[in-house]
Amino acid sequence: MMTCLQCVLFVVNVVLVQIAYATPRHIVFIVADDFGWNDVGFRNENISTPNIDKLAKEGVILGQSYVQPVCSPSRSAFMTGMYPFKTGLQHLVIWPDQQVCSPLNLTFLPQHLKKLGYATHAIGKWHLGFCKWQCTPTERGFDSFYGYYTSHEDYYKKTNIRDGHLGFDFRDNMATDKEAIGTYSTFLYADRAVELINKHKKSQPFFLYLPLQSVHAPIQVPIEYENLYQNIHNIGRRKFSGMVTAMDDVIGNVTEALKSNGMYEDTLIVFTSDNGGWPTEYGNNWPLRGSKITIYEGGTRVTAFVHGAGLEKTGYTYNGMLHAVDWSPTIVAAAGGTISNTTIDGINQWDNIRTGESSSRTEFIYNLDDLAPYQTGHAAIRMGDYKLIVGYPGLYPGWYPPPTYTDDNYIKEIPYDGSQDDKIQLFNLRDDPNEYNDISDKFPDVVKKLRARMAEYHKQMVPANYPNATSAANPKDYNGFWTPGWC
Repeated sequence: MMTCLQCVLFVVNVVLVQIAYATPRHIVFIVADDFGWNDVGFRNENISTPNIDKLAKEGVILGQSYVQPVCSPSRSAFMTGMYPFKTGLQHLVIWPDQQVCSPLNLTFLPQHLKKLGYATHAIGKWHLGFCKWQCTPTERGFDSFYGYYTSHEDYYKKTNIRDGHLGFDFRDNMATDKEAIGTYSTFLYADRAVELINKHKKSQPFFLYLPLQSVHAPIQVPIEYENLYQNIHNIGRRKFSGMVTAMDDVIGNVTEALKSNGMYEDTLIVFTSDNGGWPTEYGNNWPLRGSKITIYEGGTRVTAFVHGAGLEKTGYTYNGMLHAVDWSPTIVAAAGGTISNTTIDGINQWDNIRTGESSSRTEFIYNLDDLAPYQTGHAAIRMGDYKLIVGYPGLYPGWYPPPTYTDDNYIKEIPYDGSQDDKIQLFNLRDDPNEYNDISDKFPDVVKKLRARMAEYHKQMVPANYPNATSAANPKDYNGFWTPGWC
């Protein structure tokens, strides 16, 4: 039987838990693009990110937060809580001239939040398909959208070229916005975010999805940001570093707007990259192995943190395992709701993150892809401390120190030649987080166990939805715009 004191403590704990779930809070979900493990100030003294550093150190740095190796699959996982190999998005990314988008039968994160009374807004890069209007943000749960639909574009001209077809791509909700031309897009996103916060009715919970264009190629930044890095001799890395600091200023502007509007103390901020950095475009994942596109840690283990309302334990690094699919149920839980769909792959990790308890996740799939040229595998699984890679791990499989004091930063692309078709690699990430030592020959029983588990997942895989390009998307037929309405 409980003592009186135990009864009181039990009741207090129940009340605190109820408050943690019942109090509507504002949520800002920030996604950086191609932001490397070593591209942040709290890991690299040569990078200036004071706003990110402050939020991360005051909140909870996520030391084992995983995503997909490229853009569209990660973004779909964020929105749906589903592994891309179950939604047909496991192969590369969605290109502007492909008739595909994240499956329309899946419920997106903002749709769950709207049921909880949230105002929902998206600013920045979509990259989840746009061939029909039903695929676009304002048809998938967002009250407003400001940004672009495609994979990447010029930061000033707002154009994207694909297969020789050049098109303008920038939207204010569903309308094209040519007034954006000429202004560095990072500044536009900051201004729109501040405007939305200033206009928001404070009594209503506010959700801002902020998938920034930064720091994806092309490598462009106003000269005043580049000039902050005169100590970096490599011009590409110098410009890239300026892009990082410009992105950091956006986050600073958003946090200041939240403060000035009395919303900051009631806001949960979530930050993650969509994949690892790309050494050929001056991103850096050192000391992790690999790059964006690979299923090594450098492509999939990313900088992430949470800060603000609802967190009980802060100021430390949480080393529990999280995956991109967990963000949807976790954010909904932080908002006071639950996702009733038990078929999603995501796990609600809110209680674990906010209190520092052990992660509810013990395994995940990095990717499963057997579409050409990966017929025999572009696949990996993690169970506990062990990671198994089957087949081709992807381009840029090495270790790339940051090109801070050198002019030489050319990373040669490794062509797919079939040499790794039947290769098996096993790593113990606790002892060898940078994947130097393949131990597959030493632990055949572990390899067998992980291969068997991967085979179970493989039975759930749907074929990759990766159609050929179509001329139906050609911007010249739509007044020069990449636009929906052709599928």
